[in-house]
Amino acid sequence: MIEPATNVDAVENRRLPLNSDEPTTLIEIYERVVRDHPKTDTLNYKRDGAWRSVSAEEMLRRARNLAAGLHSLGMRKGDRVAILSESCLEWVLADQGCILSGVVTVPIYPTLTPAQVSYILNDCGARAVFISTHEKLKQVESEIKHCPTIEHVVLFARNDPNPATVLSLGELGLRELEEKGLALQSQSPDLISGLANSARPEDLATIIYTSGTTGEPKGVMLTHANMVSNLIDSSNHFEFDEQDVALSVLPLSHIFERQAMNMYLHHGMSVYFGSLETLGENLKEVHPTVFVGVPRIYEKIIARVQERAAEKGRLNARVVTWAVDAGKRWARLIASHAPVPLWLSIKHRLADVIVLEKLRKAMGGRIRILVSGGAALSADVALAFLGARLPIVQGYGLTETSPVITAGQLRDNRVGTAGKPICQVEVRIAADGEIETRGPQVMLGYWNKPAETRAVFTEDGWFKTGDIGLLDEAGYLTITDRKKELLKTSGGKYVAPQPIEQLIKGSRFVNQVVVIGDDRRFPAALIVPDWQQLESYAKYKGFDLRTRAQFCRDPRIIDLFERQIAARTQDLAQFEKIKRIALLEKEFTLEGGELTPTLKVKRRVIDEKYRDVIDRIYE
Repeated sequence: MIEPATNVDAVENRRLPLNSDEPTTLIEIYERVVRDHPKTDTLNYKRDGAWRSVSAEEMLRRARNLAAGLHSLGMRKGDRVAILSESCLEWVLADQGCILSGVVTVPIYPTLTPAQVSYILNDCGARAVFISTHEKLKQVESEIKHCPTIEHVVLFARNDPNPATVLSLGELGLRELEEKGLALQSQSPDLISGLANSARPEDLATIIYTSGTTGEPKGVMLTHANMVSNLIDSSNHFEFDEQDVALSVLPLSHIFERQAMNMYLHHGMSVYFGSLETLGENLKEVHPTVFVGVPRIYEKIIARVQERAAEKGRLNARVVTWAVDAGKRWARLIASHAPVPLWLSIKHRLADVIVLEKLRKAMGGRIRILVSGGAALSADVALAFLGARLPIVQGYGLTETSPVITAGQLRDNRVGTAGKPICQVEVRIAADGEIETRGPQVMLGYWNKPAETRAVFTEDGWFKTGDIGLLDEAGYLTITDRKKELLKTSGGKYVAPQPIEQLIKGSRFVNQVVVIGDDRRFPAALIVPDWQQLESYAKYKGFDLRTRAQFCRDPRIIDLFERQIAARTQDLAQFEKIKRIALLEKEFTLEGGELTPTLKVKRRVIDEKYRDVIDRIYE
């Protein structure tokens, strides 16, 4: 048994017993949307250049039809059905249809390779799979053919005039499945109500596979109770209400956005489906009051502001830098509830009129709250947004915890922390610095992996998150790094890469950075420059550099980055300081395999892909 050290902190956040009127299953969540929030624009999607709306009533009706359709195909309670699609209206309807029928939903990222899709389908034993289009089906056709448990494929969009001979199994469109369900309900009108009434909080609702950044993907088993308790207990932190409008751009395959969607519905909000590719356009069209994103999105928004300023000339770039800096100085005092001097208030007001108001308008002009999760958010980025009166509330959690463990609040938003534990969730810090938690949000375990399940729980029942963090005296949690990502130099020193990366990303010349140095003599960094900023700098300096390869090798450019890094990491211990760098021409991407679907870096992939570059650094 692990005995907590004397300096281990524990935070316990209790609440009164569950209100008897609170929902206990996801089915009750969906049914109450119609009862309590019968809006005409519950879900909204763009097609043929125009926004179209789906009412709460239509949403539930179609989900019921899909549930009955699945039943007509022989799907029964506990069977697994996968969803392989980009986020869209149909994704939500398919998920709800599965839940209403008692089927276990298994979401699959559409960006995974056919081999990865095959692994998940076979591991969970899926009997059917929803797929977005024929094009996507063709990508995974050979894998599905060799998945012995798959009996049916349901396409969201049957846009091929000659539908597939690709499979010898049942293939049909979403509308056809709805029609099958409608026909079955006409014969058995109480079918779906009966299935809904048989649902229990302890029933398995979904299996979500981890992204595999630290090994083989594992299927996280979450119950109705896990998910419902977590979205209700998170609500007092995010303070959503029926008047809010949300823009959804993150993948619904991830627990973060999926639970955000459930929370939007629970609070009667209007939800619009956008995309990261059209984010700027979507923000201006939808004018959301709520936006949920990962740190990389917020970093890119700030970077874009700086890029546009640089495009307009050196003077304009200086004005924007001055305004953002004034905003951050003001935000730092506001966040700590400290008085703001009159001179700084005037300076901030001027910065707001000249620059910061434009950022608010670019975000749609009505943002009330921004939420960040999935990875640690840089305090520098959080302060930049707060300075523009765009508060970002940071949360922390994992797929295994449904996902929220801690979250900030608008009224007490401690920048740089992940907030306090939500209701019913306990947090403690183990002797080695690892964050441990327990509560109704913690998973049942990993599908078909009892040994791996036992390994992530302490003997006294706490879940080991794998993250390193600190709890302050007021109960605010700060994430410092990922336990498995700590680097150990050949001199035996442990180095936490993420805090160093956050410091380096404070430079306007840095787009992406990965700190390396495991089993090496010293820490080094692989850096993807912000090419627009760097090219503007080179032009201003009169450097005759024409290709990105020339930039990456030029001593003057290397010197620029080394000075930028040195200025931002001067307070680090000597063994933590970056000794050498290498510049990379291409950005780390999802398609390239260097990023997870939630835009976190896959360090193992980068170590392998850039092995030659890394070896040259340490020659």
